[in-house]
Amino acid sequence: MSDPGKPGILDRLRARYEWFDHAMRANDRFDERNGNFLAAGLTYYTIFALFPLLMVGFSVGGFLLSRRPDVLTGIDNKVRSAVPGALGQQMVDLVSSAINSRASVGVIGLATAAWVGLNWMANLRVALSEMWDKGDGSLGFLRTKLSDLNAMVSSFVAIFATVALSALANVVPTGKMLAWLGIHNAPALDVTLRLVSVLVSVLLSWLVFSWMIGWLPRGSVSYASSFRAGLLAAIGFEVFKLVASIYLKSVLRSPAGATFGPVLGLMVFAYVTARLLLFATAWAATSTHDVVAAPVSPPEPAVITTRVQVNEGLGAQQALTAAALGAIGALGLSRLVRRPKK
Repeated sequence: MSDPGKPGILDRLRARYEWFDHAMRANDRFDERNGNFLAAGLTYYTIFALFPLLMVGFSVGGFLLSRRPDVLTGIDNKVRSAVPGALGQQMVDLVSSAINSRASVGVIGLATAAWVGLNWMANLRVALSEMWDKGDGSLGFLRTKLSDLNAMVSSFVAIFATVALSALANVVPTGKMLAWLGIHNAPALDVTLRLVSVLVSVLLSWLVFSWMIGWLPRGSVSYASSFRAGLLAAIGFEVFKLVASIYLKSVLRSPAGATFGPVLGLMVFAYVTARLLLFATAWAATSTHDVVAAPVSPPEPAVITTRVQVNEGLGAQQALTAAALGAIGALGLSRLVRRPKK
């Protein structure tokens, strides 16, 4: 039988390893602040925001194709050759209709994207503030919306720059790049370039995650803890991208996987990324520096209630009871005294 007073295995590990104790504190903060629920909400708004962005993309493509009739003719010919008959003609007419309504589709897409983006940013900032235990921090409706708009534009610029630079680093295989430079049979240099590409991707993700963790919450937070948590999130994000790429390669081989795999993969990608961001924020909020520096809330005010008990003597009922008991006692005593001796 185990000793009831002996600490459990988790308690012993927490006492021995500081990083494990920090991870457990972050997990407790994540659970206490409903991190799974907040991550699910962010996933919903992320998926929802893709539809107006697709509308904007169709509008931009329509404007570009309207200026290149030769490209549009080539697309129509490829559609007719791939899908012959009436169905192919219907697809060509659909493309032409989308190009003709490019302006209205773009305006509607931009307006919807702005509305959905503001809701996404508001929920993201509230979730990060919850992990930091900073409360709502609302500045009024108008000032809050303007702040969210500024944060949304900055986030989109940072994310787009990160994705563009990461794609630029990975779009050309290192073997082809070395071949263009006239270098052949250099496996060591090939491995070095791959490592540099991964390091660049981690660095860019580190900057974006650190910016989100430290600058988006509604309130002042520790920037040093934000950078450390951002590095943790960036490493986890790169590992997750590697696993996701392997998953997509294995799923897309079957027709059913090619149909539903990208959709499910996108939902899982958004959810895991949101959880990773919120857990990293909880890690930053529960670091030793922030726990020590956090102000201690004063205790609740003590309320002293006086209890006064007034003794007003015997009541009428109490006096009658005492008199009856006294009479009975006296009667019994008199009988004992008068009892004849034998």
